[in-house]
Amino acid sequence: MSLFGNRLSALSNRQDTLLSPAEACAAFALVAIATDGYMTNEEISSLTITLSRMQLFRSYSSDVMRRLFDKLLSRLQRSGTENLLKAAVQSLPHELHETVFAVTTDLVLADGEVTEEEENLLNYLYQILGIQETNAIKIIDVMVIKNKG
Repeated sequence: MSLFGNRLSALSNRQDTLLSPAEACAAFALVAIATDGYMTNEEISSLTITLSRMQLFRSYSSDVMRRLFDKLLSRLQRSGTENLLKAAVQSLPHELHETVFAVTTDLVLADGEVTEEEENLLNYLYQILGIQETNAIKIIDVMVIKNKG
């Protein structure tokens, strides 16, 4: 019998569910731009700029941001979208739920098109984030106005 048995896998699973608030926020944003199956350089650049404007990411250098995206992409590929988002919801402070929904909506609308997958994602996100439908609609309306120009 091994001294470690299942202890290492339990530790690994526990660490795999923990995200910092910044990682949780970035996970939502990353999923939003990856929903259509690919990420363009423009989308990644837009994601970096958008996040760098947030208080959570003010101290993040471009290298730290790149490592964060690499870590989250690896986790996304390993665990899948739903598991990553569940971990992100659990790690995200409640006061950032609407903020994250707004950022995610902004990223989805940035290219001027909303695919069926992106629409389904936004519907799923407002629900798992516990945002009232009326507030989600207001956020979407504002982001549509923002992205018209």
